[in-house]
Amino acid sequence: MPDDTTESTAATDQRRITELIADHPWVAHIRPGPDGVLLVTPRPSATAVLPTPGPLVREHLAHWAEVYEWVYETGEGRHADDLDLSGWRTSGTGEPLSAAHMRDWVDRTVELILAQRPRRLLELGCGTGLLAHRLHTRLDGYVGTDVTDVAVDRLRAAGLPRTAFVRAAAHEAESSAVRQAMEGVFGPGARPDCVLLNSVTQCFPNLLYLTAFLHHALAAVEDGGTVIIGDIRHSALLEDHFGRMERARDPEASDADITARVAAAVAADGELSFAPEAVREILAAHPRTVRMSVHARTMAEDSELTRYRYDLVLHVGPTAGAPDASEVRRLPWQGPGGEQLPAELRAALTSGPVVLHGIANALLTDAPDAVTPYDLRQVLTGMDAAVLLDPADPRMLAVAAPAHCATAAAHPPADALAGRLAHEPLPAFVRRRLPEVLRDHIRRTAPGTVPPRIVVDEASEASG
Repeated sequence: MPDDTTESTAATDQRRITELIADHPWVAHIRPGPDGVLLVTPRPSATAVLPTPGPLVREHLAHWAEVYEWVYETGEGRHADDLDLSGWRTSGTGEPLSAAHMRDWVDRTVELILAQRPRRLLELGCGTGLLAHRLHTRLDGYVGTDVTDVAVDRLRAAGLPRTAFVRAAAHEAESSAVRQAMEGVFGPGARPDCVLLNSVTQCFPNLLYLTAFLHHALAAVEDGGTVIIGDIRHSALLEDHFGRMERARDPEASDADITARVAAAVAADGELSFAPEAVREILAAHPRTVRMSVHARTMAEDSELTRYRYDLVLHVGPTAGAPDASEVRRLPWQGPGGEQLPAELRAALTSGPVVLHGIANALLTDAPDAVTPYDLRQVLTGMDAAVLLDPADPRMLAVAAPAHCATAAAHPPADALAGRLAHEPLPAFVRRRLPEVLRDHIRRTAPGTVPPRIVVDEASEASG
């Protein structure tokens, strides 16, 4: 049996460890849990986004910066200076996405951007320059930012006319370096008429960070301009996404096993996803007039980029010729699919400003008259129309004609909204990272001490 001295030493060590953790600047509270576990609550300042990111948020962002710095440095997907696909891999297998599919992805993105008629574009998170190489010749000026040195250095070395590249994160859009770059490219006092954030939001820690970005972007863009948020992961489709992956990995698993695995995969998912309605709620508190359109990805290949992602275009301030939502008819699509679709759909769109919604997406449903976003794009070739997501149900599509009526489609009935508003990765990151930091803190400040099991207090998370 342990003697009193041993018990006294253990109690002293426990108190010392508790005091060391309690004194850490990232910890607000500590309490004992079952089986010797220490339950900790992070300080709100450690997970804050505004006015500046707290240390745990900075660590989350630094993690992604390190990932992309390494990915771009290795250059495993670098086909050419203007087609560096490093990092573009499928979630299920890790295999590179095909170059043909990615060219289609780039072309569709460029098409959406140019449809807004930008002249001075600020891209936050420009990566390897897939868009910069294709856009700069169509603009009066282009400024790109990225969090990686390797991407910024390569794009600067490319010497693209009327461009500038700056190392900066999305929340640093108002930094002096970015302002100076815009002054140099756009001209003194000129503001961008388009702010672009494409395939970046998955790296954001939470909706508060997205909110901060949107407020910076909306403050930067001039009246009549746009903020484009592209390649967004839809939070209401996470179960479908992970369900397909788990079923492909284990075709013989029971439905109950797949459901459990999907729930675990969603909980552990390290990327931000959100529904359009999350952005609508953010915009409701903004003083500027902003109209939103929700666009489907219309690439030919059936991949996660086509199935589970979408684009948002935010039209900022008064816009000449913009239709009032009350002037646009919203009609449920009840027409056929198959060979009859082109004629009937085109005919339905010629009767003035109209949005046809409730078109089943064949990539996500097995409805008999379902069509793919690519099918709709092909049908609408030569027409002034836009292929959209039905915001009431991400498994459905919509079509607006003329295309500038797309904002009228983004107003579903409140009781029609389905699925989670957002999946935020920061809580899972904090649950993993904060105990690591605290154990390292104990080892440094009390050499030879064996750190106990440290867990982020779920009760504090729930109350927060």
